[in-house]
Amino acid sequence: MFSRIEGTLVERRPESVLVNAGGLGYDVVLPPCVAEKVTAAPGDSVALEVYSVLNLDGNTGRFTYYGFHNAVERAFFEALLSVASIGPRSAARAFSQPMSAIASAIDRGDHAYLKSLPGIGQQKARDIVAKLQGKVARFLLIQDAPPQQPPVRPRVPEFAYEALEVLLQLEYRRAEAEAMIRETLDASPELSDSEALLAEIYRRRSRPRAAEASV
Repeated sequence: MFSRIEGTLVERRPESVLVNAGGLGYDVVLPPCVAEKVTAAPGDSVALEVYSVLNLDGNTGRFTYYGFHNAVERAFFEALLSVASIGPRSAARAFSQPMSAIASAIDRGDHAYLKSLPGIGQQKARDIVAKLQGKVARFLLIQDAPPQQPPVRPRVPEFAYEALEVLLQLEYRRAEAEAMIRETLDASPELSDSEALLAEIYRRRSRPRAAEASV
């Protein structure tokens, strides 16, 4: 198990991200409040604190990784898991509001606010307050950072990142692949999907060879 992952963002999904780290692809679940802060696009570098859960099914098992913007958020997630009626998926769904807001509700015993969180009913709200009230002071002190502004980058359609991943898998250097994509999109702005983009890149690269063969 590990507690932090740094790598390249491969794909964003509704509730998770796929991160390539050391040649391996890790599917990391992001609670809603955390996902808002992770603004990296496919191809960008990303770093997340990770909480690992081993799911057993008979004689087999698999890990589920939950990602967080910082170690304090992960510690708060672990505090929620200390409540007997709260499992990892329930805790991740409940983490839909800023940590400080949830911690404040716990501290003041606000069952109504906690019950409004996804997956938290009346009984779970009571369980959370009973277990954690008076134990969340360090989480109240954090100033929740606003979502990061996405980096300024050329306006490139989403399907271009899919084509980039294919070219990288075909052993092209990143700089070379990005240049081919950029030049092809500039020359053929009507392209609308990764397959068409890759086909046009192939046609453009084949032209010099065809010209040489005709000499």
